[in-house]
Amino acid sequence: MNADWAIDVRGLTKRYGGRAVVDGVSLQVAPGRICGFLGPNGSGKTTTIRMLCGLLRPDAGQGHCLGLDIAREAAAIKRQVGYMTQRFGWYEDLSIRQNLDFVARLFTLPDRRAAVDLALKQLGLTGRQHQLAGALSGGWKQRLALAACLIHGPRLLLLDEPTAGVDPKARRDFWDEIHRLAAEGITVLVSTHYMDEAERCHELVYLAYGQVLARGTQAGIVASARLSVWRIEGEGAAALIAPLQSAPGVESVAAFGNAVHVAGRDAALLSQAVAPLQGRAELRVQAVVPTLEDVFIHLMRGAPDNFAAEPQT
Repeated sequence: MNADWAIDVRGLTKRYGGRAVVDGVSLQVAPGRICGFLGPNGSGKTTTIRMLCGLLRPDAGQGHCLGLDIAREAAAIKRQVGYMTQRFGWYEDLSIRQNLDFVARLFTLPDRRAAVDLALKQLGLTGRQHQLAGALSGGWKQRLALAACLIHGPRLLLLDEPTAGVDPKARRDFWDEIHRLAAEGITVLVSTHYMDEAERCHELVYLAYGQVLARGTQAGIVASARLSVWRIEGEGAAALIAPLQSAPGVESVAAFGNAVHVAGRDAALLSQAVAPLQGRAELRVQAVVPTLEDVFIHLMRGAPDNFAAEPQT
C-alpha cells in the first residue's frame, strides 16, 4: 500500500450470477484530488463505490482507502467516508435539522448541536433548517444530502451521480462546493454522466462493462485516443449517420444537437469519407478538435458487453 494515495485498490472484482459486474478494476487517487468516475448505466460504477466504502466485499482484489484495508477494516473506513447515493435517502417527513441531527447521532458526535449548526452553515441551509426534507426542490435536497455526508468530518467523499435531475445553477453551486472541499484536502470520487462536470475534475476514470477503458487527465485521455473528428452541420445531416457508419476509416458516428460528429483514428481515410460532402451547399463540414464525448463514444464502440452472452458454467 502506497501512503501517498487516498484510494489505492487493485484488481477489484465483484460477480453476480456468474457475471463480473466489476472486473479487475484498479484505481489510485491522491489526497485532495477530484476524480471523475464516468461510464454508461450498468458499467459497475456504483458497485465499485460500494466496495471502496466497505458496503460490499469484493470477490477478488485488494487495496486501501485512507490507509485502511477495504476487506479487514471496512468499519473504520465507513467512519471516515461520506457516501452520497444516487437517490435521495433521507427522511422526507423530518426537517433538514432533524435529518442532520439523526446523522450526528449515528456517528455519536460529542457535540451534536454544534456539528449540525456547522453543517447547516457550510451548505447555506440555516435559513431553511426547519423545512421538511420532502418539501425541498432537487437542488436543496442535494445540499442536505451533501451536508449529511460532511457532518462527521470525512476525509474522502464518494458521490454517486449527485447532480442527476438538478438544475444547471444548482449543479454549478454544487461543483463550486466540491472544489472548495478539495482545496481543504478532502479527496472526492464522483460519478457523473455530464461532460461539463467531467471537465471540472482533476482526473478521470472511464468504466464500461466493469472494466477501466481509460484514465488520466482530460487532455491526456483525449490525446491518447488519437482520434480525428469531422463535424457535419446543416439540413439533412442526421440522415448521413447510417451511410457514414459503413464508410472506410469511420469508427463512430454520433449526433451532437443539429450536427453529426464522424470519428476515426485514420485521418486520411476519414478525410476521404467526408470529402464528397464538402461540396454540398446545405452542409458545413469541418475538422474539429475531439471532445471527451467523442472519445467516450469511440471507446464504447469497442467495449465488450459483459451481459451480452450467457455465463460459462
